[in-house]
Amino acid sequence: MTKAIVLVTSATGRIGKELVARLSQAGKFTVRACYHTESKIADLKAVGADETVFFDLNDATSWDTALNGVSAIYSASLDPMLEGHLNFCKELANRTDTIKHVVRVSCMGADTNTASYQADQHSSREGASIPLMLQHYWWGEKALIDTGLNLTVLRNNFFMNHLLKTDCDNIAQEGWFSNPLGKARNSFVATRDIAEAAAIVLSEGPEYHANKFYDITGPQSQTMAEIAADLGRAMNKTIEYRAQSMVDFENDFGATRAEFFEYLVNGFYCRCSPDFYNLSGHKPTAYYDYLTTRGASGETGLEELWQGNLWKKGQDAMKEATAVKS
Repeated sequence: MTKAIVLVTSATGRIGKELVARLSQAGKFTVRACYHTESKIADLKAVGADETVFFDLNDATSWDTALNGVSAIYSASLDPMLEGHLNFCKELANRTDTIKHVVRVSCMGADTNTASYQADQHSSREGASIPLMLQHYWWGEKALIDTGLNLTVLRNNFFMNHLLKTDCDNIAQEGWFSNPLGKARNSFVATRDIAEAAAIVLSEGPEYHANKFYDITGPQSQTMAEIAADLGRAMNKTIEYRAQSMVDFENDFGATRAEFFEYLVNGFYCRCSPDFYNLSGHKPTAYYDYLTTRGASGETGLEELWQGNLWKKGQDAMKEATAVKS
């Protein structure tokens, strides 16, 4: 019996490679994993990809080959790639006869159908609107909703390792990291849990999960001191958290990123959702456990911490994306 083909975009990313491994191990699909550089092909094959294909959201000539014969899609894209994603959705709208299910990675707070928020409660700046990055996540969802395809959205909290990647050198060499989050509690999520949720949703299919929005969080909300303690225990060294002002953070990463972090500071992401448990039947992965155990792709969270990072100090990664219109 011929297996249905699932296309995994962003397959070389932290969630993507874990998802490829999980789908491969489940054996329900032919797993077609996307790459952007050929050097990644061997890695994708190693974690179980049946097929690999070049794919670029900004290169429409790559889309047809990637989509040929596909019935399900895992859709993920970096924040600055929003415009490419919006254009890709227009192509997907022409394939409703063959594509039966799309699972999209998004962010908690992208729309108010799974949570409520008020700008005066969740932003430090008087008169501030919903952060532009959250608006972008919603635009990404809405573009898929408008295609008419069966859609499931995983709205994730902030990734456990994501906030530390900008300080990897300091952590490794000097034993400290900084950001503005301080004593604010956030239910940071393990990327492997997002991959597990995506694998479950894709395997069970649109019959169970079409037009559903799931908030995926960690099992507890933690302060930066608690994150530092977990990281230090995993590394067998003392790790120090150093508080940073929002002004300095904005100087490092730009206004769009700082605006989003205000939501983290002001408590919007402190709650723990039951959605992962309801999908998987077990608790989400705690941060220390994520750091010290291996996922389906063979990596520990600590190994993953040192890998690529979009956000570089002194660079505004969202500068061009702020001009994108929905």
